[in-house]
Amino acid sequence: MDFLETLLPGVGVRYDATTASGAPLAIVVSRDGAAELLAYRTDDPDAVAHRVELTADEAGAVGELLGAPRVTARLADLTREVPGLLSARVEITPGSRYDGRRLGDSKARTRTGCSVVAIVSGDQVRTAPGPLARLQAGDVVVAIGSRAGLAEFAHLLAMSPEDDPLPVPEPTDDE
Repeated sequence: MDFLETLLPGVGVRYDATTASGAPLAIVVSRDGAAELLAYRTDDPDAVAHRVELTADEAGAVGELLGAPRVTARLADLTREVPGLLSARVEITPGSRYDGRRLGDSKARTRTGCSVVAIVSGDQVRTAPGPLARLQAGDVVVAIGSRAGLAEFAHLLAMSPEDDPLPVPEPTDDE
């Protein structure tokens, strides 16, 4: 489904779409994060059939609930389309050298060739986390890469503070 995005100055953003069954709908996200879901009548696309107002916390919870399966589905599609590309979930365990540290401290991409696409903390999903994202015991880090790279990635995140870190490879001409 494609959404048409309209900036509402001073209010937020409105997203309009039509479902596969032909039902027109809109989502208005205010600057404070609250959202309004609007379903319009199919016989009169200007008449609201249903309206649901969500607080910022409720909108965030719905977004996370709907976003997690979408991320998983996109990863599954990507791994089917690109031969040799796999995904893995690695839990940060208590005692990991990265428990309480930032993702960038691991240099995981440079060391393993894997890209982190999400961090799952309880019921919250942080997609496309940056290097400043903090890792905590119990977090599940979702990455994509080769089979060997993902094995190195899991080993890296499981290391204790006493373990010698994996070396950082020298850059090559193709990077």
